Amino acid sequence: MTPPGPVGDRFRRFRERLAAEGDDRPQVSDERRSTASGTAATSGEELASGAVATSGGDHPNDRGTAASSRRGDLTARRSTEAGGRQGRRGRRRGGGEELRVPEAEFTSYYGRPILKGPVWKWDIAAYLFTGGLAAGSSLLAAGGQLTGRPALRRAGRVTALAAVSASAVFLVKDLGRPARFHHMLRVAKPTSPMSMGTWILTAYGPAAGVAAIAEAAGVLPRHGLLGLAGRALPPIGHAAGLLAAGTAPALATYTGVLLADTAVPSWHEAYPELPVIFAGSALASGAGVGLLAAPPAQAGPARRMAVAGAALELYGAHRVETRLGLLSEPYRLGRPGRLLRAGRLLTAGGVAGALLGRRSRVVGALSGTALLAASVLTRFGIFYGGVASARDPRYTVVPQRERVEARRTGMDLPSDRAVPPAV
Repeated sequence: MTPPGPVGDRFRRFRERLAAEGDDRPQVSDERRSTASGTAATSGEELASGAVATSGGDHPNDRGTAASSRRGDLTARRSTEAGGRQGRRGRRRGGGEELRVPEAEFTSYYGRPILKGPVWKWDIAAYLFTGGLAAGSSLLAAGGQLTGRPALRRAGRVTALAAVSASAVFLVKDLGRPARFHHMLRVAKPTSPMSMGTWILTAYGPAAGVAAIAEAAGVLPRHGLLGLAGRALPPIGHAAGLLAAGTAPALATYTGVLLADTAVPSWHEAYPELPVIFAGSALASGAGVGLLAAPPAQAGPARRMAVAGAALELYGAHRVETRLGLLSEPYRLGRPGRLLRAGRLLTAGGVAGALLGRRSRVVGALSGTALLAASVLTRFGIFYGGVASARDPRYTVVPQRERVEARRTGMDLPSDRAVPPAV
């Protein structure tokens, strides 16, 4: 007897593997086992009857009729089984492709949001406010300087220096080390809002500081070296104040551009409105300083600033809450919505008090306080609204799908070509 060849060895190993894996196979349910045994029994009976009929010497036409009948029964059983499988898999949706998976939900991998949320904390929201306050105060000081209102000029310059100093503290706290601010001055990149903001602060800060120091000229002695410094400070402060006022609009609005340049949905989509809101908030906060510090006789420029700032701020906030569709929700719901609504009420009340109580110092001070509080609430509301939109994947997925659908509709592509079929 010749030894088995390679083919025989493979077949033997295959049988041994089947025997070893037999215990690991899933067990067939009783219903399926009974169905299979019934089918096998029926097939066996049909084959037996066919064999008996053939061996009995029936007519060939009878044999053909029996075979045709058996084929028809087999076709009917296969159709029934296919219908049952189709019923188990699920119905067809609208007569089109069969729905094999459930509809997608707005979740993400391992419960994490799709976007990585901003790492900024409350100190950046405070930086947004202090930067706007510094810009508005410099504009107020320039108005008082050009119109001969020393109380407005003094209040604006001092507040601008205090606000920009607080901005530097908040910014360095976020950066972690003061040297990082210095490192950002190594390059000037016009397409980077953060780079431009660094240079804006670098130009604005010294000018605002010199203008504020010039206000001390009145307390210096008139003779000697200090007297000479006292006589030189007013013209230097005049030029520095105008320089600070010239860079103030950029300081007030660049933070809005900075937020809109991120991937946070509600910030990015509101890129036309955020600079408008921040400019109006800066003007309103500067007007609040003037209403608080200046007597009613000198507060005329502050009242006009309050009206202009409130108009810009309310217009931008209304656009943000109505134009963005789904992405407006973070600005209307939860804590951001409460902050922004309170800010609007305080802004309207502050402007009304500034216009109606122009002869009362108390009403003017209350109006100025309301405008300052409204500016704080507006900045924090915008900040927390963007943070909320980054945490919910719905604000990322739904606008993307809408843009894809709009692009497909504009190109007039059929749906089966625009979206690949499900596998």
